[in-house]
Amino acid sequence: MGKRSGFIFLAVMVMVMVWWAATAEEIVVGYTGPLSGPAAEYGQDCVNGIDMAIREINAAGGVVVDGRKHTFRLEKKDDGIKPDVAIDNARKLRQEHKAIAVFNPVANTIAALMKINQEKKNEFLVMGYTSVPQIAETGNRLLITMTMPFTIYARVYVDLAWEKGWRKVAMLVTSGPYGDAWRKVFGDAWVKRGGTITLDKPVNYYTRTDFAAPLAEALATEPDFLLIGGPSGTTAMIIEQSRARGYEGGFVMIDQSKLDAIYQVMQKPLGLEGAIGVAMVTHIPYPATAAFTQNYTGSYKRNVTWESVLHYTNMHALARAVAAAGTASDVRAIRQALPRVFPLLGDQFPMEAYGLQPNGRVIAMAVIQTMKHGRFTQPNTYVWWAKTQKEFDAVKKMTKGATPMVWKRID
Repeated sequence: MGKRSGFIFLAVMVMVMVWWAATAEEIVVGYTGPLSGPAAEYGQDCVNGIDMAIREINAAGGVVVDGRKHTFRLEKKDDGIKPDVAIDNARKLRQEHKAIAVFNPVANTIAALMKINQEKKNEFLVMGYTSVPQIAETGNRLLITMTMPFTIYARVYVDLAWEKGWRKVAMLVTSGPYGDAWRKVFGDAWVKRGGTITLDKPVNYYTRTDFAAPLAEALATEPDFLLIGGPSGTTAMIIEQSRARGYEGGFVMIDQSKLDAIYQVMQKPLGLEGAIGVAMVTHIPYPATAAFTQNYTGSYKRNVTWESVLHYTNMHALARAVAAAGTASDVRAIRQALPRVFPLLGDQFPMEAYGLQPNGRVIAMAVIQTMKHGRFTQPNTYVWWAKTQKEFDAVKKMTKGATPMVWKRID
């Protein structure tokens, strides 16, 4: 009788598990962004980060809301970085797939999505990968900006460039609202420090691959360094093309451009000598970084970038917010629950996020390093949000990383 009862119990449990899996409901998240053209690699890294997080979440059982299991599914669309296409994609993702959130990694298309994401009965979260400070200050209650404001990078870059003895800069930054904001903030700070801007010329990094004309104009002004940047792939092109013209000066790269991605695609990586930029992911080691890197490279056959790391981590945050809110569809409740899922620390993630500001900006450290004598220097991490020494000390106590930490306020 005991053995028969055991078999019955086992059979019932199997049936329950099969029913549980079969009745799981799907929560759709969307992506609209570049998946073709010069910025395709940039967009694919974003998609891969979301996809990897979803695989892990679903493999662990998804999330439970009102006693029912929910898994996640990603729907992705290419918008060619065109605002009207991004809007059309987002409407389809929301109306046809009931997406609760739409990820987007370009400032001008994020701004476009913010015009429609609070429409009644069609509300959705915009998960925006942009460091433009003004976007987070628009008052959009359903916007999450997944990275720190670029202001911290601009101010540290000015300090580092000045310390190198550089005094003249030619600015060849990507065109559009993001690049315009970067040139303004960096240029003003550089002139205030006493430096000279020899050229300020926006360039489209999303559609252009031949930079001969703007480089000729910039190098004719004999700058000490170039302020450059857009997607990492085309930023690598402009570095290589400038070196081919005999340029021996330095580079300062805006935060969209990442040293690890650029180093991977350059035919002659030593062309990065003197470069200042966003530190390599693997040079900011957290306990979870090695396993993440192994799983990511094994799954997608490509190297880890900050785009993949940030989208991976923020997808996990979104899933936790769904569980915390107790709803799979009420996006305002999910948004209200998001602050409760932080901190996300380096023992579980390949980065650290310490909280969510009221404007929806994720609180994470800036990471900066340079190349000197053919080697990447020890990076620093910058705590920009702490108002007091006590707050800074609390972050140092909380972190799971060992990279040197600097307190740099950007009031």
